[in-house]
Amino acid sequence: MSTPPPDLDGSGGSGVTRAEYCAIACAEVFRGDGEVMASAFGTAPALGVRLARLTFAPDLVLTDGDAALVAGVPALGVDPATLLLESHMPYRRVFDTVWSGRRNLIMMASQIDRTGNQNISAIGEWARPKVQLIGVRGAPGNTVNHSTSYWVPNHSTRSFVEQVDVVSGVGYARAEAAGPSATRFHQIRRVVSNLGVFDFETPDHVMRLRSVHPGVTVTEVTEATGFELVVPEEVPETRPPTPEELELLRTVLDPRGLREREIRS
Repeated sequence: MSTPPPDLDGSGGSGVTRAEYCAIACAEVFRGDGEVMASAFGTAPALGVRLARLTFAPDLVLTDGDAALVAGVPALGVDPATLLLESHMPYRRVFDTVWSGRRNLIMMASQIDRTGNQNISAIGEWARPKVQLIGVRGAPGNTVNHSTSYWVPNHSTRSFVEQVDVVSGVGYARAEAAGPSATRFHQIRRVVSNLGVFDFETPDHVMRLRSVHPGVTVTEVTEATGFELVVPEEVPETRPPTPEELELLRTVLDPRGLREREIRS
C-alpha cells in the first residue's frame, strides 16, 4: 500500500484526508443501486462513483458524459480518447433512462435549503441578481425523474440557506405540491459537504445531519448552516475508507492527487 499522507484533517493520525472522506461519502450514495446509470459532477463525486463501481456497486453503468457507455473505470484527468467504450448511447436513450427513474446523479449546489431545493442559477433577487451562475440546466427534470444528491465543497451559511434564491433542483415540499407526476421518482438521497453528510429521512422531509467528518464537531456544522438542522442525539463520524478503497483512490483513480485541490483540509 502507498505511504499515507500526513494527518491533515484532524482525524487522530489516521492519515486519511478530508477529501478522501468526502469521496467515500459520495461513493455511499450509490450503494444498493444495482444497474442504473450513474452520473457525478465534481472531483469527490467523480471519485466516489468510480470507487463504488470498482467495489460494492459493480453493476453501475457509467457514461463518458457525451454519448457512450464506458466499460472501464478511468482515473481523473485521463484523456477521454483513451477510454474503453462499451457501446453507443444516443441522447434518446439517455432521456428514456432519465425519465424512467433509472439514474442516480450527484450534482453540485451553489445554494441548498432545508427542504432540498437547490440553486445553480443566480444569487440575489430574480429581477436583478448579484451573481449569474450556470443556469437552471437539467436540474428540474433530474430531480423529479430520478434520485439526486448534492455535493457542496464549501459548507457555509451562504450555501446552506433557509430558502434558495432560485429553485433549480426541486425539493420535497415543492415536489409534493406539484403532485404525483413530480413525486413518482423524486428522491433527494444525500447532501455531502466538506463538513459532513446529510439526508432528508425525517417525517416532514427536512434536512438531517447524518454524519460528521473526522475533526468536525456538530456545533461547527450547525453554526455553518443558515437554517435549523435536525440533529439526532448521537451523530456518528463518516465511515473511513477500507485499505482497498484507499489504495484505489490514491494509486488507481487519482494518482495525481486532484482531490486535495477541491477540499481544504
